Parts: sequence; structure tokens; C-alpha cells
Amino acid sequence: MDLPDFKSLTDQESPIYLQLYWRFRNAIATGKLAPGDRVPSIRSLASELNLARGTVEAAYQILSSEGYLIGRGPAGTIVSPQLDGRIGATTPVGSSVLRRPNQVKASGTRPLQLGLPALDAFPRKTWVRLAGRNLRSMNIGDMVNADSNGYEPLRRAIAAYLAVSRGIACTPDQVFVTAGYRGALELIRRTLFQHGDTGWFEDPGYLHARRFLEDAGMQLVPLPVDDDGLNVEAGLRHAVDARFAVVTPTHQSPSGVALSLPRRLALLEWAQAQRAWIVEDDYDSEFRYDGRPLPPLKSLDHGGRVLYAGTFSKVLYPGLRLAYLVVPEQEIGKFRNSVAQLGSSPVLFQATVADFMEQGHFARHIKKMRSLYAARRTYLVQALAQVFGELLHVPERAGGIHVLGYLKPKYNDKAFAAAANADGLAVMALSEWHIRRRSPIGLLMGFANIATPEQALQQVRRLRKALDG
Repeated sequence: MDLPDFKSLTDQESPIYLQLYWRFRNAIATGKLAPGDRVPSIRSLASELNLARGTVEAAYQILSSEGYLIGRGPAGTIVSPQLDGRIGATTPVGSSVLRRPNQVKASGTRPLQLGLPALDAFPRKTWVRLAGRNLRSMNIGDMVNADSNGYEPLRRAIAAYLAVSRGIACTPDQVFVTAGYRGALELIRRTLFQHGDTGWFEDPGYLHARRFLEDAGMQLVPLPVDDDGLNVEAGLRHAVDARFAVVTPTHQSPSGVALSLPRRLALLEWAQAQRAWIVEDDYDSEFRYDGRPLPPLKSLDHGGRVLYAGTFSKVLYPGLRLAYLVVPEQEIGKFRNSVAQLGSSPVLFQATVADFMEQGHFARHIKKMRSLYAARRTYLVQALAQVFGELLHVPERAGGIHVLGYLKPKYNDKAFAAAANADGLAVMALSEWHIRRRSPIGLLMGFANIATPEQALQQVRRLRKALDG
């Protein structure tokens, strides 16, 4: 096993823990560290490099959270056997210079990619400053005694934010910090669901949530979505005794419509009567451009049936993989028992987000992004109208960070998306998000990283070329 070259770590301007992270990551990518190889312990590597143990711990936490390293307790830490050479080098092989993260072109991002916030507008200097301060102040207790419920100051900050921005009254004890939205779903599944449980699911609905639930053995009942959101009456007709419903009421994924207030109340009434659970994914609720969003289901829930999930990945940056779940007060004990088996996200990231929120940076960032995304959405919509004309219909929506364009029935959206993506774009076919076969067809396109009208036009012309080709 060949360890990464650490000789020039202190020659670079970027934080030492990030340099360690990138050195290990590139060593894995280039085969110097093979799947299953054991890496040095935190103590021994810190001693060898004459670094603080907290510095090495921070690098290892990031590598572990992203799946590169796996802790095996007394057996030490190893390179994940599941990688099996399926990642690529992120800096030039053999280069002795480690470029700072904000100088590197976003790795793995492509034009029109879904789920990405505006990476060019993220306040990186502020973030690095806060992260550095938390790293320097890390003590032995922080390194050992991570709260499986989540970093307590972050849970307080989330509860305060939800009370002001979303009208949700909750205590920090009701908030559980998870490793992304998938982590929130896994926590819910372990705590409340059983294999084979039946649940309502929007059709079309959030693709990744659907795949997770199906893989976990849930039986999903597809319910149509119209201009008022999920058709609750269809659920009452076809599966009134379902155990749960998974919904994106504020900004439906992927259509972008909002669940109307009458349907929200009907959904809550059904859950209360059937003792069913509602998983509310408050998808893109921060990014609404016109007017105020309807109240979340959680703020209307007087029976304790709603599990409210939010994420920082689409607000800050996806690599953070940090989300949160607000559970009914009477279920706190059950969730604490379950979360202890899942582990927690890196404390460094949680502490940095907590500071980011408490110092007002989070609220300012969201306010800035609302106006920025409204402009960038306009860039893409106008370019689509200019290049596609009546071939693609884009309905007006009040928020979000993606556009849905409906195609004429004569086209095949899967073939169209495949051709576009072969040319370097990253669109998705709407039919992939449907459970039933008979459904409208279209394309899903992210716009958050389109900086200018000219850039939008260039990307849309590439898209049209794929349709005509």
C-alpha cells in the first residue's frame, strides 16, 4: 500500500484538513490506496505529520461521510471495498500542487443538471472562515461524543428558523440531523414502517425517494398530480388504509405545483382518521419568487401525524449531505432509539451550519438566491422559447431551481434526454419520474448555474441539436 505524498501539505494556502482530504481522495482514485487497504490511525498520522489530531479527524470525517473510508472499530479504518476503482482523479495525476477548492472547476457538474444550487454564488470565504474557527476550537469531547440526534446548537438553530420562516412550532428535541434526505427516510423507515407497508406516492414523484422506498420493500400506490397537487380523493378511493403518504406539498417534485389548502386539510384528516403517517418533504420551499408559500402541513398538524423533512444540500451545496427531520413530540423516544443505530453526520459540518444560521448568513444567502434564481430561470425559459417555440411548453411556476418543459406526444423524452446527455448535458426525462406508463412526457432542466442569457442560449441550442439529431 502506497500512502499519499504529504511532504508539501503546508506549502499550500488551503486549510490543511482539506489538503489531507484531497490527497487521500486522489490516492484512492489513482490506485495508490486500493479498496480494503487500511489507512493510518488519526493519532499516528497526526504524529507523523506533526499536526493536531483535530485536523486529521476533520479530513477523515469528510472522507467517511462521502463513502471513501469506513471505520471498523478496533480493526481500524479502511478504504471502502465498494469503490472498486469507480471514481476518477479530481486533480491532475502526479501534480505536486493541490489547488484550492474554489479554484477548481466543479467536479461532476454538467449544464442543466438537476438538484444543484448556484455554486458560483455560494459564500465560500464566509464558510471557510467559520469552518476553520470550528476546527481550531475542536476538543477531545467533540471528537468522541457526537450526539446521534445531531449537534445541539444546530438543532436549536433549525427549530428557530422553522418557527420564523415556516410557522412550525417545534423544540430542538424534535429535530434530528441526518445524512441527507435519504438519511431522513431511512430513519423514518426504521422507526415507523414495516416491510410491505403500503403508502401513497405522487405520480410523477421524486425519483430518488421512490427508488429508496421500493428498495426498502414498501408498496407504493401511485396517485395522480394535477394543478392542485396530489389527488387525495384518488387515494381515498384506491388505498384508504395505506400506512403512509410521501408528499412534496410546497413545490411538488417534479411538476412544481403547490398542494392546495383544501387538499392539505383533506390529507391531514385522512392521516388522523387512519393513524397514518405523512412524510412532508418541504422541497425547495426556500426558493419561492412570487408571493408567500402556503403553510406547510406540519404547521397545520394538530394530531401529530406529520414528519417534516428539510435539507441543506439544495440551499448550500450538495456535498454537505446534511438534512433534518422534525418528528411529532410523542415519537421522540422511538426516533432516538433508531438514530443511535445509524450514526451521525460530521460534527464539523454541523457546527459550521449552526454558526452560518445563527450569525444571519443563512437568511441573507436565501434572500440573495431568491432574486438570483428568478433571473436565471428567466434566462432559461426565454432561451427555450426562442429555440424550441411550440415544441416545448414550459408552465409558469412560482419557485424552485429547475424547469419542466412538456414535449409534444410524438417525441420520446427518454431518447431525447439520452442524446442530450451524450453531448455533455444533464437533463432528465419526465417519464422516468412516473410509476404508471401512460403519462405526459417532457424534460427536467436545472437552471441555478446559468450565469447569463448567452450561456442559457448556448446550452439550449445544444439541447435542440440533440432533438434534431
